[in-house]
Amino acid sequence: MSWIDKLKSRWNLKSTADVLIILLVFALTGTTVLVIKRPLLSSMGEEVVNNVWFSVAYYILILPIYNVFLLFYGFLLGRFKFFWEFEKRFFSRIFGKKAERTT
Repeated sequence: MSWIDKLKSRWNLKSTADVLIILLVFALTGTTVLVIKRPLLSSMGEEVVNNVWFSVAYYILILPIYNVFLLFYGFLLGRFKFFWEFEKRFFSRIFGKKAERTT
């Protein structure tokens, strides 16, 4: 079984194209977060960038921003429902609540 077949099985997808689109959404989201980081850091100045508290704040704040971009790109590429369910599972794991199952 190839890694694409494993992802299709894990994510309950029907085609290889679906897997590739979802991987593209993750790639676009990660790239966008990296592109946003550079101008943000350069506008803050070097003394702030080397501050430990700035790093902690950045990593706390980047989580919701990443998730918004994930939903945005998922919407643009027609996979919003998949990523909405993905987000619900992700946050239920973080906050310890059981996700509601739809049957």
